[in-house]
Amino acid sequence: MKITLIRNATLWLEYGGLHWLVDPFFADQGSNPAIPQVPDSRSNPLVPLPIPAVSLSSPDILLLTHLHPDHWDEPAAKTLLAGRGGSQLPILAQPGDRERIASFGFSDVTEIEKTLIYKGVTVTRTSGQHGVGEIGQKMGQVSGFAFRAENEPTLYIAGDTIWCDDVVQALDAHRPDVTVVNAGGAQFGEGDPIIMTPEDVVSVCRHNADTAVVAVHLEAINHCRTSRDTLANEMKRQGLQDRVRIPADGETLAF
Repeated sequence: MKITLIRNATLWLEYGGLHWLVDPFFADQGSNPAIPQVPDSRSNPLVPLPIPAVSLSSPDILLLTHLHPDHWDEPAAKTLLAGRGGSQLPILAQPGDRERIASFGFSDVTEIEKTLIYKGVTVTRTSGQHGVGEIGQKMGQVSGFAFRAENEPTLYIAGDTIWCDDVVQALDAHRPDVTVVNAGGAQFGEGDPIIMTPEDVVSVCRHNADTAVVAVHLEAINHCRTSRDTLANEMKRQGLQDRVRIPADGETLAF
């Protein structure tokens, strides 16, 4: 298995003999407005893609954890429609998202309620909480996905979630060899974080001592308040620096 972090939560995954694109966010640097009332007022995304979007236009399959604009945007849809798969690119998504994805022009969209086997890869949807209280409700449904395939590590992509019972249940059910967490500590002007903080990443590590953790969704959106350095320093302080890998944009990790 190889995981390449593109930017934010966008991943290029080589798994089960297939090339998977996860949560494509292809907007040009600074082309979207800043999220207001947070300390960093820069326009989004904060950084450019590390490689041309066209080089990501022809995956074997697309996986969308949810449809917030930093995980699925119009530039990504246009790029993929122009790629090898075109409108027939296979897309996996959470329940309730098919109609909106199809509105971009895609015809092969499958909602995963529980588990799907695709060309020898078993994909199981997991739940999460994109924040707590009123903000968590406004953020809506989000999903993670667990992957299993012969001769591959078990992979859990947690998605946009904080540390919560849903994550505990997923870790216990799947016992992943590798867990990808969105760890930028995103937070609006009011309310608690809506994705994992360094403390949440520590909780993942402590709960499942056997999983390697890959931390992404960092330094790309202006309300993400955890930097790579901050996260790395906390992991070192907790003695977890060998458990948590924090890739740079464009970096590939092999497992």
